[in-house]
Amino acid sequence: MSAPDLPAGLVAPTYDTTSLAAVLPAVAGALGHELTTATGLSASGSRAALGLPDAERAVVVLVDGLGLRNLAERGGHAPFLRSLLAERGTDAATLTSSFPSTTAAGLSILGTGTAPGRTGMLGYTQRDTATGRLAAVVQWKDLGDPADVQREPTVLETLAGAGVRVTAPGPRKFAGSGMSQAALRGPAHVAAETFEQRVDATAAALRGPGPERRLVYLYQGDVDKTGHGFGWDAWQWGDALEATDRELRRLLRSVPRGTLVVVTADHGQIRADLGTQWDVATDPELGAGVALVGGEPRALHVYTAPDADPADVAGRWADRLGDHAVVRLRDQAVAAGWFGPVAEHVLPAVGDVVVAMTGAATVVDSRVHSPAARALPGVHGSLTPHEMLVPFLVAVA
Repeated sequence: MSAPDLPAGLVAPTYDTTSLAAVLPAVAGALGHELTTATGLSASGSRAALGLPDAERAVVVLVDGLGLRNLAERGGHAPFLRSLLAERGTDAATLTSSFPSTTAAGLSILGTGTAPGRTGMLGYTQRDTATGRLAAVVQWKDLGDPADVQREPTVLETLAGAGVRVTAPGPRKFAGSGMSQAALRGPAHVAAETFEQRVDATAAALRGPGPERRLVYLYQGDVDKTGHGFGWDAWQWGDALEATDRELRRLLRSVPRGTLVVVTADHGQIRADLGTQWDVATDPELGAGVALVGGEPRALHVYTAPDADPADVAGRWADRLGDHAVVRLRDQAVAAGWFGPVAEHVLPAVGDVVVAMTGAATVVDSRVHSPAARALPGVHGSLTPHEMLVPFLVAVA
């Protein structure tokens, strides 16, 4: 999983059947439907690679922020998930996330079976190519029509169009949100505020009458939220994982017999070293020639000023950050496959300079990031194993 252009110990994204992008195509294959995504992932090939059985009912659980190493190192809080990991084996249970290893990019490759270079969802924030302003992707603030930003068909809408009954229980605020419409359009939304209610709604959707094959997409955000606020090594994170594990065990007991249950994640987390943090707003070496900084503190899109030379900016960032970062020009990052195949309309949204942090260092911009955001102990986005490796766990009810 490593790549020759990266320092030892970092994990390169793949976007093939060893990646998060293969999950929904594989489940489509298990449900008996063939499809091929824009990056060449077929349902049958993905299903074979991931070893999924035939199924008439399936649920795909996305536990936001639950990296494979986070789970393995704190598995005492998750006996059910730990047992699935042991049954499958570490190699078969390991997939790679996207770059950046963050929710917007990860959910878009899960939803479409492609890559960020195709979906145009490149980080927590990115430059809107129509306005030139910095846009917030998760909140879908200052971005345009979701169907124009993210132009790939989703696996969920393809299955729904083929007659599969596709459902996604979740909070009312997610219904029709820009993020959902971009990355995961297609399911019928069922309002369910708590994770316990979403588990109940999932079981009900799978038990309903009718001959149709059924698929439920079930999202759990509590683990990631707790990790950001307290760190994934904190007791609060352990409590959040325990609660999630308990509900997933109940889910398996509640769904109809023979239901395929897949559990994965969009990324993992590390604990930030807040003593190794740079602020673009106050650091002249980093700020010179820079118009906007997007992405996140672990993975940055640096948009240079019109009169600046991106190569000069990249050189200053590389000198300033040293071994704490991998700094690449846009063309270098694209050629190295960090974003997978990049569509023409997506290319201008990629930073002129792209930065992946190593270790536990971060780069912030105090003109954009609040003091609370700059002090978050739990972070992700870069290419370390804790951030990039996600679980792929399978059970049959």
